[in-house]
Amino acid sequence: MAPKVLVSDQLSETAVQIFRDNGIEVDFKPNLGKDKDELLRVIGQYDGLAIRSATKVTEKIIAAATNLKVIGRAGIGVDNVDIPAASRKGIIVMNTPFGNSITTAEHAIAMMFAVARQLPAASASTHAGKWEKSAFMGVEVTNKTLGLIGCGNIGSIVADRALGLKMKVMSYDPFLSEERAQKIGVTKVELDELLAKADFITLHVPLTDKTRMIISKDAIAKTKKGVRIINCARGGLVDEAALAEALKSGHVAGAGFDVFEVEPATASPLFNLPNVVCTPHLGAATTEAQENVALQVAEQMSDYLNNGAVTNAINMPSITAEEAPVLAPFVKLAQHLGAFVGQLTDEPIEAVNILYDGAVADMNTGALNSACIAGLMQASNPEVNMVSAPVVAKERGIKVSTTTQAKSGAFDSYVKLTVKTAKQERSIAGTVFSDKKPRFIQIKGINIDAEIGRNMVYTTNKDVPGIIGILGSTLGKHDVNIAKFTLGRSDVGSDAIALLYVDQALSDVVVSELRATGKFEQIRPLVFDVA
Repeated sequence: MAPKVLVSDQLSETAVQIFRDNGIEVDFKPNLGKDKDELLRVIGQYDGLAIRSATKVTEKIIAAATNLKVIGRAGIGVDNVDIPAASRKGIIVMNTPFGNSITTAEHAIAMMFAVARQLPAASASTHAGKWEKSAFMGVEVTNKTLGLIGCGNIGSIVADRALGLKMKVMSYDPFLSEERAQKIGVTKVELDELLAKADFITLHVPLTDKTRMIISKDAIAKTKKGVRIINCARGGLVDEAALAEALKSGHVAGAGFDVFEVEPATASPLFNLPNVVCTPHLGAATTEAQENVALQVAEQMSDYLNNGAVTNAINMPSITAEEAPVLAPFVKLAQHLGAFVGQLTDEPIEAVNILYDGAVADMNTGALNSACIAGLMQASNPEVNMVSAPVVAKERGIKVSTTTQAKSGAFDSYVKLTVKTAKQERSIAGTVFSDKKPRFIQIKGINIDAEIGRNMVYTTNKDVPGIIGILGSTLGKHDVNIAKFTLGRSDVGSDAIALLYVDQALSDVVVSELRATGKFEQIRPLVFDVA
């Protein structure tokens, strides 16, 4: 029997026809996604669900989806899908991460021009029958300095367009290598230098704990007087209230915002300011982009339902059915190894080597490489998945190499990740025991045996008495329970490490208190996806 797909949001007829051309039965009901009760009633009939943003695929919907094998999101954002619930039920969630990059970049450029020349206000004035030429004095972008906060896929396209406009382009991006920066023609700088020198600032980063309010009140105070700020990336990157005050004072000359802290944005401190251009999250809203992502998701879902091929999966690697039972634990190990180093690394990564020793060397190391790189990069960009990770790494100029070798030690198999930056080299190794659970077995060349939990704490220090007592008493005082406690040292009195598996995340207060003891060279709370 042919697979059956429900299209519950607006997709083009061309995309729907792709399903039919691939022998898949399609119910095209573009308004059904807005009716959660009806969706709940019918979802059990379908093998696939193709959506945009209107359909909310909740845990309740997934529970009722007794036959569902794949959810395809035409676009990048999957906030409207309960991914953990889908994963638990074995439903693949796909997206189309690169279908709207050009459109979003072009919108940022358009907003920059609109702010520079006050186009919306001038248009409204002219429509009102006024002729206020002197009221709308603009500025040229030629020879101005554009500061990019984030220079990944979209940011690099903006850079290319800006260079064509004869702008000077600088970028703050901790994961942008000097080699990559030179190749695309931008000057790599620290954030404070960008703030001080840029005439225009555009943001092109995901919303994470590190990027939230990256343009804060303090950051705005460091900007060049007369700067213009454009945000077509994510709401929450800019302190809207602080920016509104800077716009009123004249320190910031103008702003263009397509995204807001709360959406749909019915109110914002930026609204109704004369020097602000606002649009309702239109970054991906072009005919070409919407068509591209619709066609891509139809092709991906058809390929999976007919052939089992997995492309752009959020919650699953590209693994064949035969490989899955053996490979899956090593995929999780690879993700954990990457996540460990990614959470410790704040500077640009130049090179990555993944060593496969023993039986694992004969497995699908391509999937393992993707899992490792995805784990490494998700610390800075949660939207990276196993499929997009190699592309993003290449864009950032990261050299990825692999080494395979026959069994060389006590373990039948192990994987070792080594990451090189301009400042240092980090390495971590792990294996999978007979219980199918990944373990860390070596960090910084120090042998350990550490079970991996969701919340962990990593510390480095000199091998001196009292470290265990400090950790135990401090965490105990703050009601943080220690599930597992692993120690290791390179030699007596030399470098030592501790890896704690704790029941809840450490607060900033606990971390600060531990640092204040002066006993630790490094203290890092870590989070791992152990689902």
